[in-house]
Amino acid sequence: MTAAAAATGVNQLLLTASVAELGNLRFTPAGLPALDLKLEHESTLQEAGKPRQVKTALKAVAFGAIAERLARQSMGSLWRFQGFLATPGNGKHPVLHIQDFQQD
Repeated sequence: MTAAAAATGVNQLLLTASVAELGNLRFTPAGLPALDLKLEHESTLQEAGKPRQVKTALKAVAFGAIAERLARQSMGSLWRFQGFLATPGNGKHPVLHIQDFQQD
């Protein structure tokens, strides 16, 4: 992929999910607050004209003020998360990097 194509690509995820696991607030080597969490989503969607039950779990991470806000939320609370997907250097599965969240 060329640099120009990478610069214009879209990587944005909007997901309504509950907080299934909430790690401890930690700090990066640069002193930035960071929080690891696991989100769970369940819904009924239309696929090929038929209803489909969908369940998924997704690892997520938040940094800065977003991490501090999320650390105060309770387990099981339902939110609308917005962010982007990235695969960590040592991982195989994408992680949602949360850029914003609000009560659903």
